[in-house]
Amino acid sequence: MRKIQAQGVHHITLTGADRQTSIDFWEGMLGMPFVFEQPNLDDPDEGHLYFDPGDGRLITVFTNEARAPVHRRTPADPGCVHHLAFAVSRASFAQVAERLNERNIAHSGPKDRGFMDSIYFRDPLGLLIELACYRFEPPTGCSHADVLMEAHRLRAERGDHAIAEVHLADAIERLVSARRPSLSSDRTAKPPR
Repeated sequence: MRKIQAQGVHHITLTGADRQTSIDFWEGMLGMPFVFEQPNLDDPDEGHLYFDPGDGRLITVFTNEARAPVHRRTPADPGCVHHLAFAVSRASFAQVAERLNERNIAHSGPKDRGFMDSIYFRDPLGLLIELACYRFEPPTGCSHADVLMEAHRLRAERGDHAIAEVHLADAIERLVSARRPSLSSDRTAKPPR
């Protein structure tokens, strides 16, 4: 038996309300360019809108002019989507609460996740949205996942409850040492002379 190897998220499709509600939220609030639309090829009564979340992948929304926004929590039963998380820069994250307040959108306020900061709010249909900002930049040639995997190993070795910034810093140091050669025979930490 062999795996079917995934290589990233291709797109995520959501069931939306009407066309303008979707455009106003995904592009007008979250800044995701509206890149194209066509009919839902499986349902002629629906439109299919495509938005770029910033990484060249796609968030798509099925729309129907007969569906109005509902402002209640989407189901969180087993098998349902709990929330969608989108990356934002540190500069943008610092402005999120203020910009949500300007729109009278209830939110969680900033949440400390140890390796990232998050803030949560709901879209016009009740789907929980998270805006997240990592607290680190991975070394050149490494991904965020590489750093988090190494930080997890360090956290587990030390018996710590959750990843904290010390684990991130030490993980980055380990990754740099393992991936970047040096002419030094001793690369351990030392005080300056």
